[in-house]
Amino acid sequence: MDLRGWLNDSFEIGRHTLRPNGRRVSREDGVVREDLDFLTAQGEPVPGILLRPAQADAPCPAILYIHAHGGRYAMGSCELTDGRPALQSPLGPVLAGMGFVVLSIDLPCFGARATVSESAAAKARLWYGRSLAGQMLGELSAAVGWMASRDDVDPARIGAFGLSMGATFAIWLAAVDRRLGFVAHECCYADFATLVETGAHDRHGIYLAIPGLLERTTTGAIAGLIAPRPQLVMVGDEDPLTPPAAVDRALADTRAAYEAAGAPHALALHREPASGHVETPAMRERLLAFLAERISA
Repeated sequence: MDLRGWLNDSFEIGRHTLRPNGRRVSREDGVVREDLDFLTAQGEPVPGILLRPAQADAPCPAILYIHAHGGRYAMGSCELTDGRPALQSPLGPVLAGMGFVVLSIDLPCFGARATVSESAAAKARLWYGRSLAGQMLGELSAAVGWMASRDDVDPARIGAFGLSMGATFAIWLAAVDRRLGFVAHECCYADFATLVETGAHDRHGIYLAIPGLLERTTTGAIAGLIAPRPQLVMVGDEDPLTPPAAVDRALADTRAAYEAAGAPHALALHREPASGHVETPAMRERLLAFLAERISA
């Protein structure tokens, strides 16, 4: 099995479904909010939040917003509207105001799904030869499919964004799901083997453990599979999850892939030498500029 095929299987792309099971609609300040209810194939409820412009003359570009971890298990899709301490401010209303349809779902063990602990869920899946990360990615891919089916979404202009855990999943999902035409991520781009060598990998939760991943590939190579699609990488050198050596190692692989695809300028980097595991004002500015380009593209 080639790398992309192995990743598709490990990331459980196509293995999960999300069936709509109700919605509640409200409006505020030119933005429509849909509080969504989905059901998995096993009948588990999955809440989600979608924000969209109140006025749109044509199908809109869209973003799958993947929430972070941070040990805040009560926080899931509500990060879209409520924000979190690591963010400058909630991004959902900003993105909808720009003209995007934005969707976020509660991932397993977060938000309304926090009734099962990360440890218990991850161990159970590992014992059956699967990973919690795989379940999360499979559900996120199903969310992309649902979003692409909406009349108000332009399926040719769907992207992904995430901070921290959301960043890793945005990279991994875009690498294997070609329906994502662009990706931007903050505070989690690093070579995992380097993190293991330094012990920094233990800052990640057990949810992220995919058996055999580092025997097969690297973070930089996975991110390179996104080429030639636009990708914005944002890191801080004082972030323990993105130390300079691990970032440099990953960048070498990703840049090589973009060069080979004839699209070196499609890979953008915003790096701050004195920043930690937070979104800075400069990161927010760079992110919004990158996304504005996707609207006009």
